[in-house]
Amino acid sequence: MVLKGHRMLLIILDLFLCKTTRGHVFLPQNPKTVSMVQELVKEGAVEALKKCFSSRMEFGTAGLRAAMGPGTSCMNDLTIIQTTQVVLITLRSGGVVIGYDARAHPPSGGSSKRFASLAAAVFISRGVPVHLFSDITPTPFVPFTVLHLGLCAGIMVTASHNPKQDNGYKVYWENGAQIVSPHDKGISQSIEENLEPWPESWSTEEALKSPLLKDPYQDIHTQYFKAIQKHCHHRDINKSSKVKIVHTSVHGVGHTFVQSAFKAFDLHPPYAVEEQKDPDPEFPTVKYPNPEEGEGVLTLSFALAEREGATVVLANDPDADRLAVAEKQESGQWRVFSGNELGALLGWWMFRCWEKLNSDAAAVKNVYMLSSTVSSKILRGIALKEGFHFEETLTGFKWMGNRARDLLDQGKTVLFAFEEAIGYMCSSSVLDKDGVSAAAIAGEMISYLATKSSSLSQQLTAIYEEYGYHISKNSYFICHDQDVIHSLFDRLRNYSGQKDSYPTECGRFSISAVRDLTTGYDSNQPSNKAVLPTSRSSQMITFTFSNGGVATMRTSGTEPKIKYYTELCAAPGNSNVTHLKKELDDLVDAIVDNFFEPEKNKLQPKPE
Repeated sequence: MVLKGHRMLLIILDLFLCKTTRGHVFLPQNPKTVSMVQELVKEGAVEALKKCFSSRMEFGTAGLRAAMGPGTSCMNDLTIIQTTQVVLITLRSGGVVIGYDARAHPPSGGSSKRFASLAAAVFISRGVPVHLFSDITPTPFVPFTVLHLGLCAGIMVTASHNPKQDNGYKVYWENGAQIVSPHDKGISQSIEENLEPWPESWSTEEALKSPLLKDPYQDIHTQYFKAIQKHCHHRDINKSSKVKIVHTSVHGVGHTFVQSAFKAFDLHPPYAVEEQKDPDPEFPTVKYPNPEEGEGVLTLSFALAEREGATVVLANDPDADRLAVAEKQESGQWRVFSGNELGALLGWWMFRCWEKLNSDAAAVKNVYMLSSTVSSKILRGIALKEGFHFEETLTGFKWMGNRARDLLDQGKTVLFAFEEAIGYMCSSSVLDKDGVSAAAIAGEMISYLATKSSSLSQQLTAIYEEYGYHISKNSYFICHDQDVIHSLFDRLRNYSGQKDSYPTECGRFSISAVRDLTTGYDSNQPSNKAVLPTSRSSQMITFTFSNGGVATMRTSGTEPKIKYYTELCAAPGNSNVTHLKKELDDLVDAIVDNFFEPEKNKLQPKPE
């Protein structure tokens, strides 16, 4: 049914104020959300109302992520309750843990704390014990709590590094990892079938008084830092280290927890960027609260480092599950390490520490490291020489976390996992990326290198010299139009006008193999069928080139982006970095010029 003008506005408002149609119920429980709709109606904002009410958020990437506001396409009291009711229906018996960050949206009355309280009310209304954190926590605390307390699920209310108006709802299963199929698909389908909120789901005040509600904050704070201390190997060095480190939480939750992590490792506390130390949902000092964006987010950190004589900057994203690192070079310039470069450093360090503790040479056959398919293959290079196992998974820690769980259940040691989007799992106590433990472990690595008169940059060069240079170049285009995205990827799949007729060359570069994890096609397999899981709900094609280059194009699961990832690998001993970088630059230029045309003029390039 298509409605126009004021008739549509009146019907939307009528629905929102308690009327129902086809089972949809919109209840005015939050006066601020109602007020937003009334204002939009008063202004005749047809397009804005359509955007709010014409579609429903998709439950994917282990949960929800969208702007806070009214309507089925936004994060609000009603959509939180609807989602939580379905999560509850799909659970096995047992308790759940709920955490939240500091995000808030005053115009709509939405906030992470309120959403967490509503989710708790839903579970308690059906007799499910709830461990609701009494204060903000980093995301890693939720999967840690699931495992530590043996719970059946965990929920974290956060939008991580997304813009300030957004929020999210991330779900972990009883194995401590983010949910994957069939649970995520089952939840998504069931939401549409169970839209009416239970009356008691709104009763947050009663829920907060229930004996079924417990606060795990103090216990988990103690147990988490005990768990990560197992990865501290150089206390004497840590105590005597003269290295000065700056840390920023980018207005998120990370400050208190990183300070505690450094204390657990006997490291000198890092200098905190005062302007960004405390949680602030407005993120007033940054355009994007995402340290992955690089220098623009780290300007205040660099200024503090210069004043204090610090040589390293650590940065967490707002929910502290990611970590960025920058180091001052001899030239006086700051080098912001890419996610792949930091993955190489942390992977090398984790193996070196493990090796120090394990004298049995045969034990290495039981060790695994993981990375996502769009991340650098440097861990594969290290594994080939050192004798441990390396595996790649689909993009995202939901895949790495679940694979790690499988390996742990088989008695294997999962030492490290990472993705190029500055996500690192340095401890199997948390089967997800964890920027808090990664910060402390990076701090110890930095202190150790200093005793050897070495730096992160120097050690990274040493890693590449020993295991082979892995040069990466990643970026993205912004695109809000799904038709444009589908047109681009469909053209690549039908390059010569026939099905599965992918490009065989890109400029001067010859293509030797194609893997399409949207359709399940893989030219490297005898049956042309991909080994890794496929998903038609997202776009992802990988091209392997005859010169050893690999390029993956994919859509983001949480942002309106078409991302591309490229890497050129050289054998150990090949140190002609200048040539490798030039070859990769030329390859990237060819990909942008050939694969992103003719849609390029409809795409917005990555902001400088």
